[in-house]
Amino acid sequence: MATIITGKNTVLEAIKADHKVLELYYLKGTNSDILELAGSKNIKVKEYDKFNLSKLLPSNNQGIGALVEDYKYITLEDALKKEGDNKLFIMLDSIEDPHNLGAILRSSDAFNVDAIIIPKNRSVKLNATVAKVSTGAIEYVDVIEVTNLNQTIKRLKENAFWIVGTEMDTEKTIHDIAVDTNLCVVIGNEGKGISRLVKENCDYLVKIPMSGHVNSLNASVSAALIIYDIYNKRGWGINVLRT
Repeated sequence: MATIITGKNTVLEAIKADHKVLELYYLKGTNSDILELAGSKNIKVKEYDKFNLSKLLPSNNQGIGALVEDYKYITLEDALKKEGDNKLFIMLDSIEDPHNLGAILRSSDAFNVDAIIIPKNRSVKLNATVAKVSTGAIEYVDVIEVTNLNQTIKRLKENAFWIVGTEMDTEKTIHDIAVDTNLCVVIGNEGKGISRLVKENCDYLVKIPMSGHVNSLNASVSAALIIYDIYNKRGWGINVLRT
């Protein structure tokens, strides 16, 4: 199966990452840098005028699109076998908005997340919208699709992971997360939060401390704040720059 992706960064990163590109579509007189790269990899290209390109691609295409092989998931076991200490996984409990998943992929690529875990059912999949919002980060972050989140948590614990859930009504904050270990942070559904059983299987729950009048954040914003806090405390962010 194949997917049409659009946007300069999305297409460029797909080519750079050697994602299999079946065809490239472009607006005449534009995107010469991408065309040059595509030519070096012998990718088939097709030129269109604005009218005909708009028939093929959505309106926000930036004059470029590509037909690519569907995005692939990796297995939990393969993710666990990868080298590296203090792994960071982000588990998404039934995130349904592709814009949230795309934004979380972007933050994950920026701040050293090893993998994202999503359930097979009741969850957005890797698709063209997710790819566009991620601005190419979809090519670089492993995504694990699992049948059962609770069984996955059990397997992670067997591999020395601490499971940290996010919840507004709790005492601990994200600043209490112990980062010198393997971590899996669970982000809940946009409306319902983390499901009861998943919450019960977390080792502890944390909240994002806030002082404003609105006491909730978008799922992707919450994920970004937590991911960056972990990144910073592990010495990869501001603390490194100050030394």
